[in-house]
Amino acid sequence: MNIETSILSVAIVVTTLTSLVLVTRWRNVVCTGPLPATLFTFIAILFTSGLDVGLIMFPLVDFGVYATEAEYAFTNPLAVEFGFWGFLVWGFYFLTTFYFCIVEPRLRLFDVPVIRTTNNIVIIGTCAFTAYLFLVYLPSYIEGISDALRFGLVAIVVLAAALSSTHLRFIAILSVSSTWLFFALIAGVWLVSGMGFGGLAGSLVNVGGYFANIHRFVLPLTDYHQFYLYWWFAWSIMIGQFVARFVGGLKVWQLLLALLVVPSVPIALWFSVLYFYFSNDLQVPGLWRAAMIVVGVLFVINSLDSLIRLYTQNLDLTVERLGVKWYLAANWAALFGLVLLYQFTPLRIEWVGMVVVAIYAAVYALIFRRRRELGETGSA
Repeated sequence: MNIETSILSVAIVVTTLTSLVLVTRWRNVVCTGPLPATLFTFIAILFTSGLDVGLIMFPLVDFGVYATEAEYAFTNPLAVEFGFWGFLVWGFYFLTTFYFCIVEPRLRLFDVPVIRTTNNIVIIGTCAFTAYLFLVYLPSYIEGISDALRFGLVAIVVLAAALSSTHLRFIAILSVSSTWLFFALIAGVWLVSGMGFGGLAGSLVNVGGYFANIHRFVLPLTDYHQFYLYWWFAWSIMIGQFVARFVGGLKVWQLLLALLVVPSVPIALWFSVLYFYFSNDLQVPGLWRAAMIVVGVLFVINSLDSLIRLYTQNLDLTVERLGVKWYLAANWAALFGLVLLYQFTPLRIEWVGMVVVAIYAAVYALIFRRRRELGETGSA
């Protein structure tokens, strides 16, 4: 076991145990953000902010890998793919959402200069890295796309995300719209496949292989699984910080249940539809493949606009302070410039994830030192 795997494994064990303590001891504490939204809007913002185009496009490629490599032979490819994207991994967001609803307003640890600075660097870097990954994988989504179109599309996506981030209402509208479009995409790709309800049920039952082997997905199975887990970990603080403001009065146990189950349902449905295509050696029709790309691009915009909104508020570089034109210009130039810079750097998501683990460690240490200030939480 190398150092990256060891650090990740310890971090997962500690955060998982923390989540279990929270949901056991403080299960009835009510979590409410400063901008409470309906459950559907909250989940839509969480779902589209915490996912990107990979959810839409990766499974058709990943299924073939999981079907042939011995490390995944303990279950079927659909169960493995679901394990990489669904259920347990959303527990990372539960912990940070709880923290920013209940703990941070009392202790203000993310106002500590070193934590504040490091967290904002991670947010900006991850935001740009997400756009960079979109740039890198575009040829896999759009066959034969030229370099000029690749860079042009990424530039437009970054600009659209910056524009969407100018107002929370825009983010909410885009998140809800993207969620409904995702459901429409699932229905459309299912309908043209001819699988019917019987075929869908027959494919969906394979998800049970994940729950039968859920213990295997807690720690890294392979280097590829480790990449996914580090990616989830790298996003966990910033997504929790952003979506916590929209929690609308959920008890802790309800928040955990909502995060683990609700996003996992559409993921399971989508993967099951795609698995039918894979199992029967079918091709997604061109029109619907184009629709997959459109929805995937919207997911990228949703991810980026949430992060842009978060770091600009953290740094007080808001629209109100800069004005719309300077706000858009500054964010577009900074993010697209970093995307271009990533072309010449060896940055890996594991490194970002380890920085986030260090932030976790600092927060845990400070909470332990100031735990008396949280004494009233258990009776809230």
